[in-house]
Amino acid sequence: MPDYIYSMETRLTPDQQRGVNLIQEIARHAGLNVYLTGGTIRDLITGFPIRDIDLSIQGNPLKLQKELEKAGISVQGVEEELHALHLLMPGNVRAELNQTRSETYDKPGKPPEVSAATINEDLRRRDFTVNAMALSLNPGSRGLLLDPFNGVADVEAKVLRVLHNYAFLEDPIRLIRATRLSARFHWPLEERTQARYDAAKENNYIEFVGKRSVGAELEQLAHEDDPINIMRALEKEGWLKILHPHWSVAKAEASDLVHAIKLRQTLNDLGYSLETGPIAMYFLTRKMSDKDVSEIQRMIPRRDFVDKWKHLEHDAQDLAKKLGSREAATNSGSWKILSNAAPERILFLSLTTRQSAIDQKIKNFLTKWRQVREKLPFPEMAEMRITAQLPEYPKILDEAFLLLLDGKLRSHNEIVNFLKPYEPPPPPPPPAPKRGRGKAAAELAAPAPAAATATGKRGRKPKGAAAAPVAAAPAPPAATADTKKPAAPAKHAPEPKKPALAKAAKKQAEPAKRSAIPKKKATPARKAASAKKKKKSAPKKPVAKRAAKRKR
Repeated sequence: MPDYIYSMETRLTPDQQRGVNLIQEIARHAGLNVYLTGGTIRDLITGFPIRDIDLSIQGNPLKLQKELEKAGISVQGVEEELHALHLLMPGNVRAELNQTRSETYDKPGKPPEVSAATINEDLRRRDFTVNAMALSLNPGSRGLLLDPFNGVADVEAKVLRVLHNYAFLEDPIRLIRATRLSARFHWPLEERTQARYDAAKENNYIEFVGKRSVGAELEQLAHEDDPINIMRALEKEGWLKILHPHWSVAKAEASDLVHAIKLRQTLNDLGYSLETGPIAMYFLTRKMSDKDVSEIQRMIPRRDFVDKWKHLEHDAQDLAKKLGSREAATNSGSWKILSNAAPERILFLSLTTRQSAIDQKIKNFLTKWRQVREKLPFPEMAEMRITAQLPEYPKILDEAFLLLLDGKLRSHNEIVNFLKPYEPPPPPPPPAPKRGRGKAAAELAAPAPAAATATGKRGRKPKGAAAAPVAAAPAPPAATADTKKPAAPAKHAPEPKKPALAKAAKKQAEPAKRSAIPKKKATPARKAASAKKKKKSAPKKPVAKRAAKRKR
């Protein structure tokens, strides 16, 4: 089984992933099961960009509205009859949180009767098989894909298939949705689905379509990556007149839309997240009358979307005034103004301004000025010990960047003078080397005595080492005639005490074997005493042998 959790974590943008985790955590604390559903799963499997996040919850999401707002999620629209919330999560991530429900249609195009249901029943009431899939986000079944209508197979076959025979009759807006999805993905309708589509179009089921459904399709058109292509497909099928009778491709500013798509990609590459739907809708209706534009705005259910659309021109003029003021006389001043402005305002002003100076500032902000940051950090910063470990390091970089934008800090002396107030104090000198304890370290540092270095262990001689001569001890005085015992030999002088680390010195310098002590001189008294001593120490003969010798 494919690892859909891994696919979700890799395919969703970081902002989308954080938004899903927020809603998942809020639902878990409320004890409710939550699922990723609809187009999110379809785009997750196909590899197309995931534009919106569709979530379904087994419970009433309206009760979670306060918790969502506390978590930083903006509630932009509430549909009480359907128990649905339109959300704008951090990072301009659009999401829809629905209650799992079943729908019963009494008349074509009329709002259905809604009742709470399980996730499987919720998947049955949807339009196409590729939109009737769900991915569990609950602890006990996280990563489990629910696909009761084999939507994965239709995704692999790249076809659109309705769930049942009355899909276009129950909700005629699905005719427009089928055309829009087919044009976006370049997928054909499945054979039987195409036959039902043609029959619904021939029987004019579209006349039963509801205004709320048309308003939702209008907003979806604004979020398409290539809305002009979708408009051409809708116009070809005759559905564009259903969205508004005075609307056509000719009344859209196609060239401005192309520039808007390119500039949006540039801002996305720079790390900005934009909601470009209101801007796209502005250019799609650019050549329509104010009355027709107002009618379209009233049909769109999400009022926050409409408010942004209405205030585009006013916000752009406000930004243009700031860029033309004294505050923006320097490059650094213009950078500060544009850095604090919403990216949607920058995009729209770049597309609509007629002032070359303002247009040049926006271009420099997006390209040239950002290249100045590549000069930082200065090599002098490392020499002056100004590193990232300093708490004021980001502030130093920002100040240096603004000065560089204004043409300052060009020479080495200017850079040093700027950095000098931030230079940390020099490090303290290294501590003195630690000495050993007591006399042992002093004796180790002092030269070893000659006797200790020249001699090793008594009675051992290292291989290949010559015996070092040792001064002969003085001869004892000769024994006198009237004394029986020989004179006592003179005692050797006491050897100096060996240092505590003499063993280490002996191992480093292999000592020579101590030379033999010279023998004492032989005198007549000594010879007599030696003979007497030998006689006493001679072994005695056995008694039996002595007796036998006497008899002889």
